[in-house]
Amino acid sequence: MVAADAFRQEWGRVNAALIRQTGDWDLAEECAQEAFAQALRRWPRDGVPDRPGAWLMTVARNAAIDRLRRGRTHRAKVEELAVMASREMANGETEAGAGKDADDSDVPDERLRLIFTCCHPALAMEARVALTLRTLTGLTTAEIARAFLVPEATMAKRLVRAKHKIANARIPYRVPSASALPERTPGVLAVLYLVFNEGYSASAGDDLIRRDLCDRAVDLTRAVTELLPGEPEARGLLALMLFTRARQAARVNERGDLITLADQDRTRWDQAQIQQANGQLGDALAVGRPGQYQIQAAIAGCHAAATAAGDTDWPKIARLYRHLADLTGSPVVELNRAVAVAMADGPAAGLALLRHLEAGGALTGYYLLPATRADFLRRLGRNSEAATAYEEALALVGTSPERRFLRERLDSLSRRP
Repeated sequence: MVAADAFRQEWGRVNAALIRQTGDWDLAEECAQEAFAQALRRWPRDGVPDRPGAWLMTVARNAAIDRLRRGRTHRAKVEELAVMASREMANGETEAGAGKDADDSDVPDERLRLIFTCCHPALAMEARVALTLRTLTGLTTAEIARAFLVPEATMAKRLVRAKHKIANARIPYRVPSASALPERTPGVLAVLYLVFNEGYSASAGDDLIRRDLCDRAVDLTRAVTELLPGEPEARGLLALMLFTRARQAARVNERGDLITLADQDRTRWDQAQIQQANGQLGDALAVGRPGQYQIQAAIAGCHAAATAAGDTDWPKIARLYRHLADLTGSPVVELNRAVAVAMADGPAAGLALLRHLEAGGALTGYYLLPATRADFLRRLGRNSEAATAYEEALALVGTSPERRFLRERLDSLSRRP
């Protein structure tokens, strides 16, 4: 393990433990950063310790003790941290080898506390996402701001407000009680789902895929499945992410242009991730409590099982989307169902569903609505109407790759006989 690997794997654990021990989110972050900075300096010279996570925890905790002592405040907290550190040293550790025998069995609970605190329903959704990324993945404020296309100052204020909200509203730093867990877990999964979707299908910018966000979302969701092994929707979400990420390499070409699912080179799909996804989905479905993420994963699994686009079981996918629409009431799901029906029964059948969806008005301003209508009309040979729909979609689309794709489709209509 190198320091970069340790940062990705251990940041959330170390930061979560320090927040619980010090009660100071900013101090915890600063001391965690200091520990990783020491690792960057010392591990190349001294070698990686046997237990990197515990080494980092000890160094970070010692840094917190030093800072609190210099401030001559929080005497009780200094004493508490000092006792923790002395226990580790009594186990025969030194700073260079800290963590070799340390008991960090409580670390997963610390991460779980942090996840539920960051995703508390009292916080606005954008604050939940930002705070989760900052505290559990270690992305910098600038990196999070770039990912969501807002100024760094805006994102910094968002993070500060979220921390103040936690303090002022006295949001507890704990895992909800067993009775409250079922109603709180969906909120956590929704945040992770949003982070992954923003990474895989960016809402704006020059890049269609932000791999760092995808990877962070997968890491956090995998952690939740470990922390809540009896929650099938967590496994369903992880399966969905793995199925989707498995197609990542085939989704854009070397110029960054979008490649549709039908045209992707399926030999470039990551079969190891697909196998992992199938395993997670199987475990989730075995519980017998299907939910929206498990159904979405099952749909993704249908695509993964097709060795060629023509082998896709579109009738099954359409049925799954119908089930998902009944469960969620989401107009975006209805849009996806229209696409599946169009593939199973022809574009005219999809267009009929689309008209009903457009009449509802829920997707007004969503570029994929006119883009889907344009595709159906193009396939029906109604080129003039398709061109108008493509122009409508182009006025709404957010990313450069998708804009280039729609422009190419529009231009192709003029070349058709």
